[in-house]
Amino acid sequence: MHSESLNSINNLDVDVAIIGAGPSGAIAASLLHQQGKKVLVLEKQYFPRFSIGESLLPCCMQFIKQAGMLDAVEQAGFQFKDGAAFRYQDQYTTFNFTDKFTAGPGTTFQVQRGQFDKLLADTAAQQGVSIHYGHTVTQVDLNAEPVLHVTDDNGCAYQVNAKFILDASGFGRVLPRLLNLEKPSNLPSRSAIFTHIEDNIDDPTFDRNKILISVHPQHKDIWYWLIPFSNNRCSIGVVGEPHLLQHLEGTLEQQLFAIVNEESGLKRLLANAKIVQECATLKGYSANVSTLATNKFALLGNAGEFLDPVFSSGVTIAMQSAAMAVESLLKQLEGETVDWQQDYAEPLMKGVNTFRTYVQAWYDGRFQDVIFYQQGNPKIKQMICSILAGYAWDADNPFVAESERRLNTIVALCRETAA
Repeated sequence: MHSESLNSINNLDVDVAIIGAGPSGAIAASLLHQQGKKVLVLEKQYFPRFSIGESLLPCCMQFIKQAGMLDAVEQAGFQFKDGAAFRYQDQYTTFNFTDKFTAGPGTTFQVQRGQFDKLLADTAAQQGVSIHYGHTVTQVDLNAEPVLHVTDDNGCAYQVNAKFILDASGFGRVLPRLLNLEKPSNLPSRSAIFTHIEDNIDDPTFDRNKILISVHPQHKDIWYWLIPFSNNRCSIGVVGEPHLLQHLEGTLEQQLFAIVNEESGLKRLLANAKIVQECATLKGYSANVSTLATNKFALLGNAGEFLDPVFSSGVTIAMQSAAMAVESLLKQLEGETVDWQQDYAEPLMKGVNTFRTYVQAWYDGRFQDVIFYQQGNPKIKQMICSILAGYAWDADNPFVAESERRLNTIVALCRETAA
C-alpha cells in the first residue's frame, strides 16, 4: 500500500505496528497475521534496496517455514549454502552444517538481500499483511496505548494507534533513537568496506556452496568475507579496527582491493573480478540498548543489538527475535500478563551472548585456534558447527550452555597440542 491512498487518512488503528519490512519485520508480521492480528508495517525505504548480511544460517530456515515463506524462498533461485570455509595463510578448513550437534535444518542460501528482503515482504503482503513503503516514523508516544506519528514521502502526516510496537528497523534503530535507548557497545569499534563483484572465479576447487572467511596473513583481527551468489557474483568485504585500515589510500574501491590483494588466496581467486556495486563502508556498527522490551514495545534484531558480521548471525538473531517476541506478544494481546524482561529479553540474550563469546574469541585469536585445529574431536566439531549454523539457543549444546568455559578448555587443548 503506497502513500497516495492515505491522503485522506488521519488515524489508523491496529493491533501491532511494525517499524521496518526487513527479515524480522516480515517474519513477525506474517506470524501475527496468521493468528488473526491486525498488523501494519511501516517501511521508510522502497524495496528492493541494497543491504549486506547476505549469508544466511540454517537456523533461519525454521522461521521462514513457520511464516509460510519456505516455498517462495526455495523457488527463488538463490545460491545453495551448506557450510563455511576458513582460510589463514596455508591453513584451510571447512564446516559442513549438516554434520552438527543440534537438530534442525542443515542447509540454507546465500542471497542478495535486496531481492531476498523484497521476496519476504512481498510474500507477507500476499498473505494479507499491510505494508506502507516510503513512510517514516517521526515520533512515538507511549503515554497510554502507543501512538506513532508517521509522514509519507509526499509529506502527509498521520497517526497510527497500536496496542504494541515492534521495531524491526535494523541499523535505522528508530525506537532506540526516538526513546533515547541507545548505549555504547562493549565491543571495539570496527569498520567494514564491501561491494558486490562479478567474480569470474575459474578455480575448480572453489566451493560456491560455502561462505569463505579469510584471515589477513599478518593481522589476525582483520578478516574478509567472500559470499558467492547464484549469478556469477559475490559479496566481498573486509573488516578491521580503523587503525588497522588507516594505511589504505585512494577511493573505497582502491582501498578494498589493496587489502584484498594482501591475502594471496583471495588475490588469486579474484584476479578477474569486476565491481558491479558501488563500494560502501560501515563504521562503528556494533550497537546496544538499555531496554529491549516493555509491555508497549520490543526491539527486534539489529534495532536492539548488533554484534559483528563475522559469523553471519545478524539475520538469524533478527528472525529468532521476531519469533520469540511474537510468542510473548500473542499472550499479551489475549490478556495474559507478560514479563518482557524474563519472557523475551533474557531468553533472546542467551543466544546473543553465545554469539558474543565466539565473536570476541575470534578477534582475540582463541576461536581461530579452534577453527584451524586439525586434530579435533569430531563430536566437539559438531557442537561448534551448530553454533556456526545459528543454533546459539540450544541449551543442550555444552558450547552454548557454558560457552566461555568450554571454549577456554578446548583452546588450552589446541594450544598445548600445537606446542
